Amino acid sequence: MMAVEWDLLITNVHLATMVGGGYGEIRDAAIAVDHGRIAWIGRREDAAAAGSAELEHDAGGCWLTPGLIDCHTHIVHAGNRSDEFEARLNGATYEDIARAGGGIMSTVRATRAASDAELLRQSLPRIAALLAEGVTTLEVKSGYGLDLASESKMLRVARRVGEVMPVNVVTTFLGAHALPPEFKDRADDYVDAVIAMIPALAADGLADAVDAFCERIGFSAAQTERIFAAAREHGLPVKLHAEQLSDQGGAALVARYRGLSADHLEHLSEQGVAAMAAAGTVAVLLPGAYYFLRDTMPPPVAALRAAGVPMAVATDNNPGTSPMTSLLLAMNMVCTLWRLTPLEALAGCTVHAARALGLQQDLGTLEVGKIADFALWQIARPADLSYAFGFNPCVAVVNRGVWRDPVVGIPATGA
Repeated sequence: MMAVEWDLLITNVHLATMVGGGYGEIRDAAIAVDHGRIAWIGRREDAAAAGSAELEHDAGGCWLTPGLIDCHTHIVHAGNRSDEFEARLNGATYEDIARAGGGIMSTVRATRAASDAELLRQSLPRIAALLAEGVTTLEVKSGYGLDLASESKMLRVARRVGEVMPVNVVTTFLGAHALPPEFKDRADDYVDAVIAMIPALAADGLADAVDAFCERIGFSAAQTERIFAAAREHGLPVKLHAEQLSDQGGAALVARYRGLSADHLEHLSEQGVAAMAAAGTVAVLLPGAYYFLRDTMPPPVAALRAAGVPMAVATDNNPGTSPMTSLLLAMNMVCTLWRLTPLEALAGCTVHAARALGLQQDLGTLEVGKIADFALWQIARPADLSYAFGFNPCVAVVNRGVWRDPVVGIPATGA
């Protein structure tokens, strides 16, 4: 029998495969990669009999997990709102800031004004921070353009991120994020405009999914459903910012459309939980915004757990309510603030995050045939990833079978 030859073999490693509902631990293991996919998994002592590789790495007894997936970000944007953060701490109200031209519209103005190259230049340092912590897949939403040209620019830059950085980028059109000033008091007309953007974005291949902000200060359930119907018409899956500030029935709505995920969920009802469970819609938990806004209403984690709703975890990186570039910190926060277990936190950034993006066939677990995206950690046990905050134990990353150092250089973007 001809010996099997692989591109890469990693030995002397402990695997957290995330298969079978637990960590799926295989100690003193080896994992082989060929043509960018996992070709073999097993005990180290069995690797030599199974095949050989052009390149072999001794992992020195580290732990290997699936590459982390940040499944909810607004990370491509221009500008900074630390001035508003400071103003609030000095007594200014949200209304004061809004009257002065601040809030989301300050980010919209900065993003609209930025060129493609400038928008990319400002976004890459935030993305590099995530990649240094083992993130190999990143969702990027639009929503700071609020017109076709600027929304297209944001999504185009998000696609560019995946070309210049070692990360798989999934894009989401969030035109229904806020009401732009040119549509003041005309929310229904703006929804018409959002719906009109979908065909062009779909035709250009810029959007992998469609999202909306269903809230009293955002868009109603009826307006959101019109957007969902248009997305379905063009073959795009949907997801939703739901029940963050109040219960608007958004979770049940997105579940009715078999949506990928409902995100935030601090005010999620029992009916919403049941609808999500029945539809297989993932709950994406976003502790950064909860912390930054000093919220006191946690999402109903126990009810989601009891109903079997998969819980993903993400940074929600955005300039207004969650300027966080650490998925490891998000894992710690869901454990300390909301009492998820370390296993649930890691599953939330791997297997369930993959499902929240519709990528569960290729990503999220270590299984033969899946894409070879890994993170290597110098830790004693998988729970360490949620335990220590402000500490990064990532020592290597594999992107589609390519081994690299986790610290990524930021490319020049002027060309």
